[in-house]
Amino acid sequence: MLTLILRDLRISWASGGIVNALAFFLLVTILFPFAVGPDTALLARIGGGVIWAAAVLAALMPVERLIGPDTESGVLDQLAVRGVSLSAVAAAKIVAHWLGFGPPLMLAAVIAAGLLGLPAATLGTVELGLLIGTPGLAALAVATSALVTGLRGAGSVAGLVMLPLAVPLLIFGAGSIDGGAGALKLLAAVALLLVAGAPFVAGAAMRAGME
Repeated sequence: MLTLILRDLRISWASGGIVNALAFFLLVTILFPFAVGPDTALLARIGGGVIWAAAVLAALMPVERLIGPDTESGVLDQLAVRGVSLSAVAAAKIVAHWLGFGPPLMLAAVIAAGLLGLPAATLGTVELGLLIGTPGLAALAVATSALVTGLRGAGSVAGLVMLPLAVPLLIFGAGSIDGGAGALKLLAAVALLLVAGAPFVAGAAMRAGME
């Protein structure tokens, strides 16, 4: 597991996928104030929701590279021949994707909060929500990547699959800013459900793609 996690982390950083996702996240938060105007009170009120929407969209960017390259190169076949569970491979990919995506995104959210004029208390709530919710986004991204691998126009299909499923995370994540502990508990429940179920969904999809 550790070898797979470190391998995926190395590939993610080398390919620039994580950097591109973070750049997209910051670009959205930079452009948004230009769209709604310089009303600082309005930006502070909706800034948390903007950060969450940007996080969901940024999580979608590297979906195609999470499973597809390993399927095409035969890495998954070799792991299966050696008796490695594909669900365990998917779990390792979820951990690697979160380690490469979650903490950097939380750091980038500090910059985004400054651009949007979020108060420190709101930023703390947003960071806590991202800490709870980003594992769910990582799990959803890996499961989506496994489901769309091998399909024509996989990038477009991935958006159609992932974005509707990410809506509960977006709702409870943005709602936790004003909803308090109740919304955070719902966010944690959705994230836990995704983290627990995604490895089995992704593993089944990878097995089906190899047949």
